[in-house]
Order: sequence, then C-alpha cells, then structure tokens
Amino acid sequence: MTRGPVLRSGLVRLRPMEARDAARLWESVQDPEGLRLTGTTESFTLPQIEEWTATISDREGRFDWAITPGQERDGQPLSDEMIGEIVLNEIDTDARSGNLRLQLLKEYRGRGYGGEAISAVCKFAFDGYRDPDGEWEPGPRLHRVSLDVLAFNTRAINLYKQLGFVEEGRMRDAHYVDGAHVDVIIMSILEDEYRDLAHA
Repeated sequence: MTRGPVLRSGLVRLRPMEARDAARLWESVQDPEGLRLTGTTESFTLPQIEEWTATISDREGRFDWAITPGQERDGQPLSDEMIGEIVLNEIDTDARSGNLRLQLLKEYRGRGYGGEAISAVCKFAFDGYRDPDGEWEPGPRLHRVSLDVLAFNTRAINLYKQLGFVEEGRMRDAHYVDGAHVDVIIMSILEDEYRDLAHA
C-alpha cells in the first residue's frame, strides 16, 4: 500500500508513485537533457526502475509523488498518467527540514506544471493538506525545505526564486557536465517565508 496523500494545485494532481509509473520513469531517465538539467550521472536498468516505482512510496523519511494533470470531470481526473515526479526526502524530524527534487518529462517542461507541483508540496510540508473528505490534515510540519540546482539551469533558478526560495550558498565546481565543472547552488524556503508569500 502506498504512503502519502494525494495533493492538488491548479494544473497538477500529485499521487504516490506506483509500479505502473515504471514506463514513464524509464522514459525520463532516457532523456539526455533531463539528466543534464538534474545533474543525474548514474545509469539505471529497467528492472531497477520497476523495483523503485513499486516500492519507493513505502519507504520511511520521504514522499515520492507522480505528477499528473490536474484537470477533472465529475471529480475524477481526466488523466492519471505520470508527467513527472516530485520528491520530498531527507526529512529530519528533529530539525524539521527536508529536501525537494523535481523532474518533468520533456514535453511538459516550461508549461507551469513544475511551479504548481512545488507549491503543492510546500503547502503539504509546512501546513498540511485536505483529505478526500475535505478535512484538513497536518503534513510533516517542516521548518525548512531546501533544494539544489546546477548554476546553468537559469530557468529553474528563476522559478524557485518566484516561489520564495532563497539562494543560501553554492558548492563551487561540485558537478561535472559537458566537459566542464559547474557550481551547485543551494536554495531554501522557511515556513514563515512560505506563509508570508501564501498570504500576500
């Protein structure tokens, strides 16, 4: 049984990753530009992807969602097909911190899905979510959500800034891509910063 709630925000519906997402996740790890943008250097086999999608939502200390389109008819999604993934992991319940990671399939980049997915996960992380009966449920009640991004990924950096993430440092020449070293930028948003933006 999968763990974690279904989250909704405008363009997207996030549901826990499931075994049926293996084909789409496999597609994403065959996309050279997607791997380049996320700094993924590891190679994967299809059996590894199948095992990952079948079990990842049951692992403690993290939430792994398939991003699906948010359009509904009569309360039911028009499509439940995965168009990307978003992860809240490295959850430290003492420090109340977690890490965010996002990847979209290439045909869905630059269309607003990423921003909506991040907004939904931040709302869950800091404040909570509505269950299927419309009741408000607490999320993990984090204080800080961080992410890292390669310095050349300016579109992603600009999106994160628009969503309230603040650059707090960089690891110089920490990644190697396209024959050159590149900085990794560390960004984060704190719960008060999120709430200030949410109520602005």
